[in-house]
Amino acid sequence: MMDDATNVTEAEQSFRTAIEHSRVHAAKSWELRATTSLARLVAKQGNRDEARAMLADIYHWFTEGFDTADLKDAKALLDELGN
Repeated sequence: MMDDATNVTEAEQSFRTAIEHSRVHAAKSWELRATTSLARLVAKQGNRDEARAMLADIYHWFTEGFDTADLKDAKALLDELGN
């Protein structure tokens, strides 16, 4: 049975892999979704500044669609992290 640290490490790696795949395929919506999940995980580990910076980078790429669920979710997390 895996411990919590192993699960967190595997989850973090999975999100980072998803982000890289999204970038290769220029799939910004998927990159946003994966980055939001990773930022949430990183923030829970106490790295709020890192979480805010990574999420702000992708969030500010968008120029429209701010009424979509993914962008609303990202904005809410940015606000929570003190953007």
